Amino acid sequence: MFRIDRRSLRFRLLTWLGGVAVIVVGVTWLLHGILLRDLARDFLGERLRQEAEHTLQQLRQEQGSIPAWLESAGGGYQVFHHLYALRLDGGITTSHPRWLVPLESHLKGEDDTLVDIHWQGRQLLAYRKVFTLDGRSGVLLIGEDFAQVAAGLTTLHWWVGGIAGVLLLLLVALNLIAVNRGLRPLSRLQRQLDELQSGDRERLRLDTPAELDNLVVQLNRFMDDQDKRLQRSRESVANLSHALKTPLAAVTQVLRGSRPIDDGRRAKMLLRLEDMHAQLESELRRSRIAGPYTGQRTLIRREAETLIDMFGALYPDKRFRLAAIPAAEVSVSVERQDFTEMLGIVLDNAGKWAEREVVCRLELAESLTLTVEDDGPGVSAEDIALLGRRGLRLDEGRPGHGLGLSILRQLVEQYAGVLQFEVGGRGGLRVVITLAHGDPGP
Repeated sequence: MFRIDRRSLRFRLLTWLGGVAVIVVGVTWLLHGILLRDLARDFLGERLRQEAEHTLQQLRQEQGSIPAWLESAGGGYQVFHHLYALRLDGGITTSHPRWLVPLESHLKGEDDTLVDIHWQGRQLLAYRKVFTLDGRSGVLLIGEDFAQVAAGLTTLHWWVGGIAGVLLLLLVALNLIAVNRGLRPLSRLQRQLDELQSGDRERLRLDTPAELDNLVVQLNRFMDDQDKRLQRSRESVANLSHALKTPLAAVTQVLRGSRPIDDGRRAKMLLRLEDMHAQLESELRRSRIAGPYTGQRTLIRREAETLIDMFGALYPDKRFRLAAIPAAEVSVSVERQDFTEMLGIVLDNAGKWAEREVVCRLELAESLTLTVEDDGPGVSAEDIALLGRRGLRLDEGRPGHGLGLSILRQLVEQYAGVLQFEVGGRGGLRVVITLAHGDPGP
């Protein structure tokens, strides 16, 4: 059995287009009836006015005597089609005496106008002409039966209505064809999605209407992001397997051996375990990268203030200051965990090297710029280019494993941002992160 899906786009389009077509055709048909009647009335009224002018001219030529064709005895006017009524000096002459009663009140008017007269189920359209003849005032009424004209107009109006109904059905059929053809790109997109699910396709093609371009682009970005996450997960597993296999084997061998574990061997084991813990933590941090297409927004001021307070407590002998901050309600399209990871890495690194103060600036314009600067010893111009390399530590005397800045670089690249290391104004290191964040939200 044919089933109508009221939620379908096809049903909604056909309903709206059909409803609009019915309203337009119906209103047009009603206006046609009104305008057709008004046009006919105006046309007949103009003809009656011209006939009144001609009759008045003849009256003047007859020097005020009433022409014989206006006398009620004229047999030609007993068959009602035209009607004449004349009031001159109080005397009334009419071509149709039976209409004298309804006409008498209109013979007392003082202006030229077109009047509708209804009497005993009949309708008369009459033109009243007020005139002066040889000092005598008069009123001339010339009328015509409007009922026959109205009947013809009604018949024509219904014929037009029937034609409009046929055109309405044709319009509905054309709407159905247009909607079906217009929705073909959605059917192609559905087939592409089915092929994508079955593994016969890797990405969606941009052969859809312009209104669907953003949807296809977002879906392809989402799939790219999923592939990147899968690739990161596989790389993390491979890195962990490679990095932990040798130290685990060494620790296991020591523990299984019969030799006693002295302080030196214990220190080496602890160092290996710390390296394993750092490697594990690093890969876990990399796996938590969400990327720019999660649809989440972050209140950057709130998160930055939280991190400033946290690192201020972690490094109590150093001052962490937040400058150039946006309004509290401003949010950007950066995933919250990614934002705190980026800013946290830079603040932690600055806290390790600063002498007394770390300054953080947040600037929001066409892009989001994070600037963190410390007053520590800084990095030489030759070594700045080496920062961010995986496992690189420029100073082995400070705690750490050289993994934080490499994770930071990977995070910034994930957001198609720019990471810059510079010599700060106070001699320390200045880290500048620039991210395209989209429109700031409220």
